[in-house]
Amino acid sequence: SVFLPEDLDYVGRAAVAPPVGQCDGEYCDNDGYVLIKGGKLLLGVFDKQAIGAEKPETVLHEIVKEYGPDKGREIMDTMFKMFIAYLDMHGLTMGIDTIEIPKEAIKDIEEVLKEAEKEVSELIEKYRRGELEAMPGKTRRETLEDLIMNVLAEARTKAGEIASKYLGMTNHAVIMAKTGARGSMLNLTQMASVVGQQSVRGKRIERGYTHSTLPHFAKGDLSPRSRGFVYSSFRKGLRPTEFFFHAISGREGLVDTAVRTAQSGYMYRRLQNAMQDFYVAYDGSVRTSEGFVIQLRYGEDGVDPARSDHGRAVNVDKLIKRVIALRGEQK
Repeated sequence: SVFLPEDLDYVGRAAVAPPVGQCDGEYCDNDGYVLIKGGKLLLGVFDKQAIGAEKPETVLHEIVKEYGPDKGREIMDTMFKMFIAYLDMHGLTMGIDTIEIPKEAIKDIEEVLKEAEKEVSELIEKYRRGELEAMPGKTRRETLEDLIMNVLAEARTKAGEIASKYLGMTNHAVIMAKTGARGSMLNLTQMASVVGQQSVRGKRIERGYTHSTLPHFAKGDLSPRSRGFVYSSFRKGLRPTEFFFHAISGREGLVDTAVRTAQSGYMYRRLQNAMQDFYVAYDGSVRTSEGFVIQLRYGEDGVDPARSDHGRAVNVDKLIKRVIALRGEQK
């Protein structure tokens, strides 16, 4: 509050807030409801959702919009100096014991995975008996793969929820993930409970050897373990076959990164060359240097994105609140 402008008003949600519907205004768990009134932080916490990069409608956005970029920079500088001083005194550490869960949690996770495996086996049997109906626009095999992927994804989500429940909100790794500082709850799930399905091009791993992914599995085996589902956690350690499947998925990520960089760079170059003579004329239209009309109004609405309110020309609610506040001051 010491660093905020005296007339700043802001209402928002922190990253640690429960999902929408479970968070009821000021009664929000984990200090998830952020309320600033007259430059005073009355409720909530400052995390990535409140002051982080690439997040819409943060406190920082509000300050820069109302008071200019210099004020925004000044406030961020002073805030971070305070945060660093706090960390020097208290610290935030993570060790191997940070992601350790009790035996009852491991047992619960194993039960969830057994149930998922049973459900997948039933789907495979149904497919082999010819009783599985194809989804619109898909073959029976594609339908089977989609259903299996859904079951296994749900199992990993449940396993993550169990691990999260036992780790608790005071766990330093959970604090980092929930506030958006570093990592995610998925990373914690994979470290503590189960890594989950490895995929290539959005599908389970299919290629490898003739009619099997690895020579360790029978031909025609469609079970989760033979098609890239990793039952182990990173803390426990992966089996050799699981490690190999994980490496396959990791290789795809590396290739995608390299290819995407080249594709986006070339796309930008082509767009830059194609649009280098475009300009906004005095009548508000977008034209080429030869006078050809590209758009009757820039962006179809004539609004400068740098001055818009996240895609909207004006924020009517904010204007109404400001007018009401001004009238109250005049009275």
